[in-house]
Amino acid sequence: MTKYLLRRLLHGLISVVIVVAVVMLLVYSLTDREKIFGNDPMFTKKASNLRIIYKYEQWEKYGYIDYVTYNEYLIDRTKSGEISEEERAAAVNIAPTAEKIDVNGNQVVSPYAKGDAPEVSKYVHQFVEYYEAQGYTAVRLNADYYSAKTGKLNNGGKQALFVYKDVPLLKRLLTYFGNIFTVDNVHYVDSSTDIGARKLTFTLYDPAYTKPDGTTPFSPAIIGNGTRHKYLLYFNDQFPYIHQNLLNISMGTSYSINKGVDVYDTMTLTQGKYVKQVITYPTGLIEESADDLHSATYIAGSHDLSETISDRFTDDYTNISTIKASKSKIGFSFVIGLISVILAYLLGVPLGILMAKQKDRFLDKLGTIYIIFIIAVPSLAYIFMFQAIGRAAGLPSIMDVNNESWKMYILPIVSLALPSIANLMKWLRRYLIDQMNSDYVRFARSGGLSEGEIFTKHIFKNAAIPIIHGIPGSVLGALVGAIITERVYLVPGAGNLLTNAINANDNGVIVGLTLFYALLSIVSLILGDVLMGTVDPRISFTNKAR
Repeated sequence: MTKYLLRRLLHGLISVVIVVAVVMLLVYSLTDREKIFGNDPMFTKKASNLRIIYKYEQWEKYGYIDYVTYNEYLIDRTKSGEISEEERAAAVNIAPTAEKIDVNGNQVVSPYAKGDAPEVSKYVHQFVEYYEAQGYTAVRLNADYYSAKTGKLNNGGKQALFVYKDVPLLKRLLTYFGNIFTVDNVHYVDSSTDIGARKLTFTLYDPAYTKPDGTTPFSPAIIGNGTRHKYLLYFNDQFPYIHQNLLNISMGTSYSINKGVDVYDTMTLTQGKYVKQVITYPTGLIEESADDLHSATYIAGSHDLSETISDRFTDDYTNISTIKASKSKIGFSFVIGLISVILAYLLGVPLGILMAKQKDRFLDKLGTIYIIFIIAVPSLAYIFMFQAIGRAAGLPSIMDVNNESWKMYILPIVSLALPSIANLMKWLRRYLIDQMNSDYVRFARSGGLSEGEIFTKHIFKNAAIPIIHGIPGSVLGALVGAIITERVYLVPGAGNLLTNAINANDNGVIVGLTLFYALLSIVSLILGDVLMGTVDPRISFTNKAR
């Protein structure tokens, strides 16, 4: 069985890579990249050349292209020592207008200009020739004048020079999977940044737990300098008690749904009202705040941005998240999904058994009517119907993340359990009836076994195998959430995250969720096989004849 599981896992991982590659091909190559600016307020504020440059910058952030400006090229050559600072300063200012060249009847702007000074023209030619040899396309934007006579530029009309190249699918895949897991280390911060000694410090008394009276309880922690996270390992009284930032998971950065935040963090960070408590900042300032000092990450130069920051922090580890009272998106989806799964099995299995035992009688016909109703009526319709019934009964019809109560879970759980109950009833009834009509049942009766023994030891055991195989998928599927149910009841869960990302053309979230769903599917199938083989030892996953 071990060989089978390893082979199944390997095939599953290959399938995950293929699925992610197909989705990347769809969102990056076959979808109009201009659509990502449909909900971008910054895009509408830009004008002239500045709008064009902004588009290319955003396409680079979204992973569509590699994009390099002429100024970046000069800065890199200065840092490497190829040119001096004086040479760079003299080569920066390209001419406002380049000559026009006819290409197939169209006017295009050349990356070269007669008006460039000799010290500028030299580096412009080197820049363009270097990148065009690597497959890049050079773009030179002429200055956009409001008045050519006065030389006054339109807002954002300054001339520009840059190169770009579409990112190949293979490179995008390798980059994405290569960055899923990263280990924080003391070399994370740019070597050009003066941060002092790069080191890890182990302490038995975590300064983030310093109380207002100046005392610090026993609280082991590993603190980094030069790392991305200030706290790499720490202990507290919150489950699971041991917390780490050493190994980081990155599933793709959101650029519209939750701008600048990784998909993994979007799904796992808490929501709702702030949980304030009296904390002592690294400078010794004592304040009631919801800041989570253990989440501090490095941002170069952030310490001196404002007095508010410098009054609280002693270094550039100032980017922190806040502590909130409610569950994460996955938390909400999992609680609702898991309880609905338990409810479905508690009701669906006994009812399916009763329908099979009383075939063609009143209970079987009543159950069949319910199954047909669930299949025939669109899920959105009966969810709205039960929402209206619940509202009339005084139950909360929408979820309020800031004012949680157990009552607001009732309608989403019931609405989500209804189709699962019908599905279990339908298939278990069918499997049981098939087994009841089998030859081995007649042999068992002729052997003197009672009907109860035949049912429990043979019929139900065989009929339940396909149902058991689906249990891991049902449980893990709760992490994904239910799109329609969560939309109707305004559940702040993970269910509608994918649809929102598709509507907003948020490629990072789309790819990240695809990976998440694909991995859950593979794990569900493998666990289903293991569970099925455990329940019925007759099932073998080897190729050897038994």
